[in-house]
Amino acid sequence: MPRLSEVIAALDALWPPASAEDWDAVGTVCGDPDQEVSRVLFAVDPVQETVDEAVKLDADLLVTHHPLYLRGTTTVAASNFKGRVVHTLIKNDIALHVAHTNADRADPGVSDALAGALDLRVVRPLVPDPTDADGRRGLGRVCELDHPLTVREFAARAAERLPATAQGIRVGGDLEALVRTVAVSGGSGDSLFADVRAAGVDAFLTADLRHHPASEARAHSPLALLDAAHWATEWPWCELAAAQLDEISDRHGWDLRVHVSKTVTDPWNSHSPSPGAPN
Repeated sequence: MPRLSEVIAALDALWPPASAEDWDAVGTVCGDPDQEVSRVLFAVDPVQETVDEAVKLDADLLVTHHPLYLRGTTTVAASNFKGRVVHTLIKNDIALHVAHTNADRADPGVSDALAGALDLRVVRPLVPDPTDADGRRGLGRVCELDHPLTVREFAARAAERLPATAQGIRVGGDLEALVRTVAVSGGSGDSLFADVRAAGVDAFLTADLRHHPASEARAHSPLALLDAAHWATEWPWCELAAAQLDEISDRHGWDLRVHVSKTVTDPWNSHSPSPGAPN
């Protein structure tokens, strides 16, 4: 069995920590570098539900997309929920490793996985990484459909292909307009509207669209907006990342058992439509 340090080195090669945004907190949160690893669980969120799942699986390593301590901390006391997560991990000899914006920028990365889930062909990054001479890394992806769909049909595809959440898919735009090209960005994407307009796509699928940026984007152009749940747009990366680690394990003869959490950790768990609202 490989040591934790060997597995982390392989993960860092997939998602180099140096490529993360300056404000991000990626890397290993807890874990003994000399600990042996035989079972790994991938999840979006390092919350108690996924940590308990790792304990139940007898996992040695939990890899999450979202950081546990994005803004730092002065305590890991078990009197708060993040401290309880740390205590549970350490008591059960489970390491925690985070790949966030470094996984967003990677090739393949979070938005590649999102495009794959929607059966889209990736053309290029939406915001290319200037350090990548091959032009494959960066934030978001510009994609093409295999055949045109209406906005209504494309939204239905997204609702069917992405994990089910209470939110589903919110849509802004002409439902009968044709979609041939799409920009996608896993997670919060409304900071990318200028790049989306510059790409000249027909639709933009992302998450966490706020009122004012979305309203201004609608006023700028006939761009269709599809707003999915944040967790749902990033969960496909877990399957991609697990497959990547499986391949590395086979190549090195590690015989790792790699799992993907299907626990829904989206914070919203119910939806009550307004009477008479458009469907």
